[in-house]
Amino acid sequence: MNKYPKMNFLNEEFLKYQKKIGQKLGPTDWIQITQNKINEFAYLTQDSQFIHIDPIKAKQNSPFGKTIAHGFLVLSFASKFALDVLPQVKKNEIRINYGFNKVRFIHPVEVNSNIRGNFILKNTEKKNELSLINTYEVSIEIQTKKKPAIVSEWIILNQYLK
Repeated sequence: MNKYPKMNFLNEEFLKYQKKIGQKLGPTDWIQITQNKINEFAYLTQDSQFIHIDPIKAKQNSPFGKTIAHGFLVLSFASKFALDVLPQVKKNEIRINYGFNKVRFIHPVEVNSNIRGNFILKNTEKKNELSLINTYEVSIEIQTKKKPAIVSEWIILNQYLK
């Protein structure tokens, strides 16, 4: 009888993830960033700078000529995109946002633009006998632009339940 069944399970999961290092996951489906989404985010975060919520003033006074999404609004869609392309969470597992090694806001997302996500697993490591730490390169693209909105390195903790 195996004295450490959880460790064997974790080893199996670790090996599965190791085989996926370097593989592209995505792209996801496109999501439109509407003025309503921007306004709701502005309300929730209390960031009501005119470049986000005032189309007339943004047209007159910003270099973009229209409103743009908050960078953190765009970044927050990484969670939705992860649900779309990462392996489905198992019954005995939870996924926890563990942080970022880097985040760069490369190009603004103008109102009514479409964005989508791409993931590449860069690394996987065992944190302890019940968890893995996976590091993903994440890019969020804008449909009509050559440059991405965001490039980042996102760390996700996969915690397996006892």
